Amino acid sequence: MKLPVVIHQARLGADEFRVIRPAQPLSHAVLIDHDRHLDVYLDQDAARRIAGLWMLAARSPRSLIHLPMRANRPPAREVPDDVGFQLDLVLLHHSLQFAPSSWKQVRNRLGVGHPQTVNLPDTDPVDNASVDWAARHYRENRDLFHQHLHAETLFMTGSAKVFRETARHFLDVARNGPSYVPVHPSYPYFCTELHSNDGILGDAREIHIEYCDQWKS
Repeated sequence: MKLPVVIHQARLGADEFRVIRPAQPLSHAVLIDHDRHLDVYLDQDAARRIAGLWMLAARSPRSLIHLPMRANRPPAREVPDDVGFQLDLVLLHHSLQFAPSSWKQVRNRLGVGHPQTVNLPDTDPVDNASVDWAARHYRENRDLFHQHLHAETLFMTGSAKVFRETARHFLDVARNGPSYVPVHPSYPYFCTELHSNDGILGDAREIHIEYCDQWKS
């Protein structure tokens, strides 16, 4: 997978931050906060590129991966009655120890940036057979996602391992969503989720990820 991105630099006091964004807008992708859980709706292209950005977060521990989505139009399909509010998304490695309270200032200081193409695998970065599912539920497990909310942005903080092992959710939607929906008219919902029972969520809410092929214009 060739993933076009734009790399920005922002200085805040004595600190300089590297922020990576997709080169083209993720127009058909929304992240909605429903208080108790989060919903992501996306089309095939957005699912594929977010999978790539998820993998990029695993190998870029010194960068903030920013997915601007909060201004996007929602899917044409009805969403839950408790509409919630839309958010941007930032993916980051826990070792960066970035304070979300600084995000608004960093975001406002981003320069024009320079384009780059990142080469990523087209296949799942981790074979499910190689995942130690039992170890995820050990008390000593530190490969967990933690979430913070600030400046209309959800921060997903985790280890390289948990980012690698969960990119498959978005790849699954990109590969199977388009073929599933047309042949299941009575229930045209192809979805997956980052679930609390998966042993990957620390201080974090569940995220429901759903394929959508129709979007409001």
